[in-house]
Amino acid sequence: MTLTGAMLGVSLVASSPLAAQPSATTYIHAGRVLDQPGREPRGQSTIIVRDGKIAEVRDGFATPEDGAMVVDLKNAFVLPGLIDMHVHISSDDNLLRSRLESSGRDVEDVFVIAQGNARRTLEAGFTTVRDLGGDGRTTTTLRDAINNGVIVGPTVIPAGTMISVTGGHGGVNGLNRTLTHAVAAERTNICDGPDGCASAVRAQISLGAEVIKFAATGGVRSNVAGGLGKQMSDAEMKSVVDTAHSFGRKVTAHAHGKEGIDAALRAGVDSIEHGSFIDDETVKLFKASNAALVPTAVAPIAALAQARRGEAPGPQLAKAEEAAASHAASVARAIKGNVRILFGTDSGVAPHGDNAKEFALMVKAGMTPEQAIKAATSDNAAELDRPIGAILPGREADIIAVGGDPLADVTALEKVDFVMRRGVVHKLDGKRQAFPPE
Repeated sequence: MTLTGAMLGVSLVASSPLAAQPSATTYIHAGRVLDQPGREPRGQSTIIVRDGKIAEVRDGFATPEDGAMVVDLKNAFVLPGLIDMHVHISSDDNLLRSRLESSGRDVEDVFVIAQGNARRTLEAGFTTVRDLGGDGRTTTTLRDAINNGVIVGPTVIPAGTMISVTGGHGGVNGLNRTLTHAVAAERTNICDGPDGCASAVRAQISLGAEVIKFAATGGVRSNVAGGLGKQMSDAEMKSVVDTAHSFGRKVTAHAHGKEGIDAALRAGVDSIEHGSFIDDETVKLFKASNAALVPTAVAPIAALAQARRGEAPGPQLAKAEEAAASHAASVARAIKGNVRILFGTDSGVAPHGDNAKEFALMVKAGMTPEQAIKAATSDNAAELDRPIGAILPGREADIIAVGGDPLADVTALEKVDFVMRRGVVHKLDGKRQAFPPE
């Protein structure tokens, strides 16, 4: 059986009639391969996948062994599956609809939304995501269902629910007092004081969190008029970081305002999300600690557009304008200062499936396409300490392909034609593949 695509000359071939069934061995004939991001791509190559992992990469188009499946990507540019370090997979990216319907949604409804978002994200070429906030149990259930092959989606690395002080970004706000008390009583992420914040970290870990996120500052999308400044005390931040590290978890901080960013860096965080107000002193703190910045450049643009359309409550417009006005210059300053940059989008604020639009903004801020792609592949993989992010023997067979050359035009990554995750083909020549495979 042969499935042939017109655009790339892509085909999926097997000697067995069950061509769509994942084979124990797959040969991928690739026109060009960015096997190690940051280095020059290979020319014509054969990637051999066995049991979901990359076994070999050979020069030229190798003759397949008996019984192997063959994927013809001879006219394509092949690279590792992309990694997004900041998504909210269970968040409805239609903000107005979410505001109107959220009070009537149960956890089952949220899971269905998350499942759809997961599929869109995978089909966009993102084979691994770090989920940085939502309902912790929903996200870990989604993670496990994807890993067990029950549903389709990227590998999910969950942070549980973002830790916040009472009334802060990530706390309970914008509700009447009855609902506030009811919701707060069930929250495990709200803390005040170092001891309370240590307990909040342990609670997220007990629910399956593999990384910890806390709100060092205010945020655009919370219905709080307190701005984007520091909200958590130095002692609270240090407690979060020390407790998480003692459990072997890395810590990232949601942080817009300079005071909050600087305090989080001094507390020992591994990364900063957003970083809307970065000056030269902040760059030095990044460098001293070797912490990374996850810019999420698409998020302030999306949040501002939503607020200006009237889809967000009143306090969000002023904060969105403030963040959007300074964010690009701050990210450019960090890039110029050689701060470690990781790729992340804040999808859920920005639309799910449009993750690759972040690349063009990273390049606009001063990165080369090569650097931006490396940030979304091997650099993110190293931060996660996962065997992904490169097409090398022993790595997970997370592989994508595009029709253009993303090293020449990074927007080529906005249209992904082939997606393989852990050896299973989910998208071929831009068309969704049946799952479970027929």
